[in-house]
Amino acid sequence: MIGGLGKMNRMLLAGVCAVALLATGVTAAKAGDDEDLDLKVKWKGAPEFSSKDGAFKFKVRGRIMVDYTNADQDFAITGEPDVDATELRRGRLGVEGVVYHDVKYKFEYDFAGDGEVTDAYLQYKGLPVDITLGQFKTPNSLEEQTSSRFITFMERAAITDAFDLERQLGAGLSYKKEQWTAAAGIFGRNIADEANEEGTTFAARVTAAPILTDRRVVHLGASYRSRDNGDYEDLGLYRYRQRAADFHLTDRFVNTGQIGESDDLWGLESAVVLGSFSLQGEYMQLTSEVPADIDFSTHSPTYDGWYLSASYFLTGEMRNYDEGEFDRVHVNHPVNEGGWGAWQIAGRYDTIDLSEGGCEECGEQNTWLIGVNWHLNDYTRLMLNVNQSEIDGGINDGADITGVGLRAQVDW
Repeated sequence: MIGGLGKMNRMLLAGVCAVALLATGVTAAKAGDDEDLDLKVKWKGAPEFSSKDGAFKFKVRGRIMVDYTNADQDFAITGEPDVDATELRRGRLGVEGVVYHDVKYKFEYDFAGDGEVTDAYLQYKGLPVDITLGQFKTPNSLEEQTSSRFITFMERAAITDAFDLERQLGAGLSYKKEQWTAAAGIFGRNIADEANEEGTTFAARVTAAPILTDRRVVHLGASYRSRDNGDYEDLGLYRYRQRAADFHLTDRFVNTGQIGESDDLWGLESAVVLGSFSLQGEYMQLTSEVPADIDFSTHSPTYDGWYLSASYFLTGEMRNYDEGEFDRVHVNHPVNEGGWGAWQIAGRYDTIDLSEGGCEECGEQNTWLIGVNWHLNDYTRLMLNVNQSEIDGGINDGADITGVGLRAQVDW
């Protein structure tokens, strides 16, 4: 019966179930006597239920991000019209928890777009290294490892999308200490892909924070990924592309098309936090292997890209660092308590070079972004981005794409 429900009905049903679970737990917590009821409730955007000894935990989690984009796509050169549209960028609902201290689980579904499973994994934490099985992010890139809830701009830097960093089904090992981390994994396809032969991906990342105090952080990291898509007639060849002005609703004017049967990616990353000021940057290079029957000027093209971003909190907050990634901003004076919230200004320069190979849309894209973020409290923020991309090379050579984006976001 559930399989026959429409997408909206499934979404409503999931929401009703989540609310029912929360209501049941809260009612039980209120009705029970502390000495008899083995239940603790802690609010973390939504209530987290746990046993008194911490052996079991359960929380309904999710996020809503609603975007508006207005962009001039330089129709005279690209042939693509202006963008003036809204979208549900992310609408996720899921659960996470702990079973008998050592087994962590997480499942989340995104109802935005066509809908997809995002995270779906089990993690065993009873050994010196954590063992993760299921679908999760390959260990690459500071920008990618930082949740979309906590990134500084509406979209991540171009290299993460162009080089196809994503969640995949696999098995991984990770070791995290306060000042350094190491992770590696073997992966197959994404849950959404269907293939009899899915190929293999190996990925690894190490990070170190030689300086880590309450108000100062220096982060250094490196990662590597190697992919082979096996029988590419099943899943198709790899392609490398990026949206103009780093907006989700704009078109892709640098695009190699499907060319790669395997590729190797390596990246370097760094970040500095000095109180309210933060600086972050990454560089990545990818070499792709193109089959002999593909019409390409080189059969081992190399692509690269990098970004540098800076941000500053006018109201004294800081970007919080946690074991190799950035975490939630804690607002000093939330709006709901009569304060001004947290105000952050930011800028980023972003470049991706997909010019080698001589295809029609092979080219380089350089993007400037300016952003203002207003955190009303720890779980809600409004974002403004003003972006501009210039295209160099290919049939879209000389195009200038500019735009403004707005986002309203809440997570729990």
